[in-house]
Amino acid sequence: MWYSMDKVAVVILNWNGCDMLRSFLPSVVRCSEADGAVVYVADNGSTDDSVAMLRREFPSVRLILLDRNYGFADGYNLALRQVEAEYVVLLNSDVEVTEHWLSPLVAYMDAHPEVAACQPKIRSWHRHEQFEYAGAAGGFIDRYGYPFCRGRILGVVEDDCGQYDTVAPVFWATGAALFIRLADYRGAGGLDGRFFAHMEEIDLCWRLRARGRGLVCVPASVVYHVGGATLKKENPRKTFLNFRNNLLMLYKNLPTAELRPVMRVRAVLDYVAALTFLLKLQPANAWAVVRARRAYRQLRPSFAAAREENMAQARPVGIPERTAYSILIRFYLRGKRFYSSLVS
Repeated sequence: MWYSMDKVAVVILNWNGCDMLRSFLPSVVRCSEADGAVVYVADNGSTDDSVAMLRREFPSVRLILLDRNYGFADGYNLALRQVEAEYVVLLNSDVEVTEHWLSPLVAYMDAHPEVAACQPKIRSWHRHEQFEYAGAAGGFIDRYGYPFCRGRILGVVEDDCGQYDTVAPVFWATGAALFIRLADYRGAGGLDGRFFAHMEEIDLCWRLRARGRGLVCVPASVVYHVGGATLKKENPRKTFLNFRNNLLMLYKNLPTAELRPVMRVRAVLDYVAALTFLLKLQPANAWAVVRARRAYRQLRPSFAAAREENMAQARPVGIPERTAYSILIRFYLRGKRFYSSLVS
């Protein structure tokens, strides 16, 4: 399938990732340009050899140069101001794509104008037969804000045996390979730059779903994601950002009737998480949870206007991909380890 050069733009955000780009950009350029897409690298003020290497080794890639590290969220917001295309793909620099990976995504989106964004099936680059933690075959969220996926619940990641090979509506599409209409991205306000990194794509997807736009996983498209390339899974900085941003996301998007009861339960669950980190001899992560809650309380007033706007634009109907149950109860108390067991 061929499209005009401004049909699809693949945009990779880079910060000091010269080696990562050298490893993974060749597949992106080869497989994306073969389908007529344009590949951009937006550099977030790198201080390594990234820009010089790109100019030297990847002359077809279009460069967007930002003056400093704006983080994932604002980095993309600023970069996409310089891109004009019907569809954009926010693609992590540690993703290996496959032949004609864009074709199923474009075909589905062209045929379904009610859908704002989609994602491919995300497999692990380290173990090709396994789903990747951050996205798998499409994301969901439970009543208390805990994300999970078709193919990954909490820390349990499934092998891909074709069990999730159907197109399915999802609550969130992974920021590792987010294929989105640029008009929808801009219309919803883009990623929230105040998040800096982590949870920002789920927040954007929540806004889109609340406003009646669809999100799906199209598993006919397959990519391989390294994952954890910027901050490792147990990094206290990542723990802090995940907990803080998750709370801010809930505050911004929860329906008014749910806000107080959900946040009361989350306070208990967060302190349980901090205690668990302590019992696992991870005091830095425990302290990160406490600091995240403190930061949330300090920042909450500055998010009041965003919450008011989201409530005004949200449709008065529920979002089925946001479950009414707690994934923690189903996982720990009922032994539901796989997504297929949740819905069976």
